[in-house]
Amino acid sequence: MNDMPNLNKMGEATRLTRAGRLTEATVLLQRMLRGETVPDMTSGAAGEIAHASAGREPLIIHASASAIEEKNRPPSSRFGINSRLADVIFAGAATTAQPQMVSGLGALADRAKRLRSGLGLPGLAERAPMSTPDIVPEGGQFIDATYSNAAGSRAYKLYIPSGYHGPAVPLIVMLHGCTQAPDDFAAGTRMNVVAEERTCLVVYPAQPRNANAAKCWNWFRPGDQRRGQGEPSLIAGITRQVMRDYSVDPQRVYIGGLSAGAAAAVVMGATYPDIYAGIGVHSGLACNAAKDLPSAFAAMRQGELRGAFGSGNISAIAGHGSAIPTIVFHGDRDNTVHPRNGDHVIAQSKRAANLPKTVHHGRVPGGHAYTRTIYSDASGRTIFEQWDIHGAGHAWSGGNRAGSFTDPRGPDASREMLRFFLQHQMPAAAT
Repeated sequence: MNDMPNLNKMGEATRLTRAGRLTEATVLLQRMLRGETVPDMTSGAAGEIAHASAGREPLIIHASASAIEEKNRPPSSRFGINSRLADVIFAGAATTAQPQMVSGLGALADRAKRLRSGLGLPGLAERAPMSTPDIVPEGGQFIDATYSNAAGSRAYKLYIPSGYHGPAVPLIVMLHGCTQAPDDFAAGTRMNVVAEERTCLVVYPAQPRNANAAKCWNWFRPGDQRRGQGEPSLIAGITRQVMRDYSVDPQRVYIGGLSAGAAAAVVMGATYPDIYAGIGVHSGLACNAAKDLPSAFAAMRQGELRGAFGSGNISAIAGHGSAIPTIVFHGDRDNTVHPRNGDHVIAQSKRAANLPKTVHHGRVPGGHAYTRTIYSDASGRTIFEQWDIHGAGHAWSGGNRAGSFTDPRGPDASREMLRFFLQHQMPAAAT
C-alpha cells in the first residue's frame, strides 16, 4: 500500500498542531482512523522536510515496532492509516504541542497501532500480564540509578544476579525499542533470567519522552551518532558508571538492542569500540544509515542507505582497529525495518573482509524456521552471526509475551545473543 497520501495528511496534522490549531489536527487524525476521505493537503510531509532542510528542527522519527503480539486484528489498510506514520505525527507534534494535545495525539497513535496486526500473521500470542519473575528472578535485584553529563541525564535500571558476590562479571547493556521502558524490555526479552543463569550484570538505559516523544533512541540524528556527543556519550557514561561502581570485567562488556535501540547499539559499537567487546542487533540498522528524516524513512522502508557515507557506502564507520564481533537477528517479514538492514549491519561490520562462512538451516519445534549464517576468522572463531527468521515480523524473537513487541515462536534471541557475547572478550591491550 502506498503510504504517501496518509503521510501528507499527517504532515498537515503536524502543521496544524504547530500553528496552534489543535482541534483541527485532532479531527483530521480521527477522520483518518475512521477511514474517511480527507481532502488533499497543500502543505504536508514534503513541506516539513523542506523546512527542516532550511534549518528548522526536523520531525522526530524512529523505528517503531509493529505490535505483532496482537492477534486477529484487522489489517491497517482497512483504516487508511499506518501505525508507524501515526507514531511520526505524534512524535513530531509532541515537540511543540500543549501537554493535553500530546496526550490526545498519543492516544490516537496508540489506537492506530492497536487496530493493526503488524504483518497480519495469525497465531501470535496476545500480551500477558507482567509479573515480578518475568523481570527479577528470585534472589536478584533490579535497582534504579541515574547518570548525567553535559549532554543531559538518563535514568537506568541495573539487574544484579543472585550469584554476584564481588568477583568481576560480564556486563550487558540493553537498549529498548520505541514506546518501551526497562521493565517492559526486561520482561519481554527475559534477559535478566538468562543473565541470572550466567551471572551477568544487565543495565537498561531509559530514553525519556522529553528526548523523543515515543521514547525512541535518536539513531538517525548526526549529533547522536558521534563519540563524546549526545546519546552515545550518555550510554557510554552509564556503561562506565556501572563498571566503576560494580565489579565488572572490562574485557567482557557488551551491548544489544531492539529496533531503534539496536540501531543505537550499532552506533555505540562504532563510536566506542574501546568499551564493547560485542554487539547484538535485533531488527536494527547500520551505523550512519540515515542522517535526517527522509533518509531515515528510506532506510527503514526500503533498506536504502542515504546516510553520512552516501547510498550504498557502508564500509566506513567511526570505529578503528579490528571489527567488533556482531550478532544480528531479523525477521524476513518485518514491515517496519526492512530485512535488508540486517545485511547492511553485517556488511558494515565485516568491512569488506573476505571471511569464510557456513550456513545452517533449522526450525524451532512448533515455531519459526531460520537460516543462521556464521562468518569465521582464519582460526575458525566465529566473528559474525546472522539469523534470518522466516515468517517473523518486527518483534524480539523467542521473547516473553509479558513484554511488548515479542514473538514467542523463537528462536531464543536472548540466549543466543548472550551465548555469542560470552564467546568474545576485549583484547587485553585495548582495555
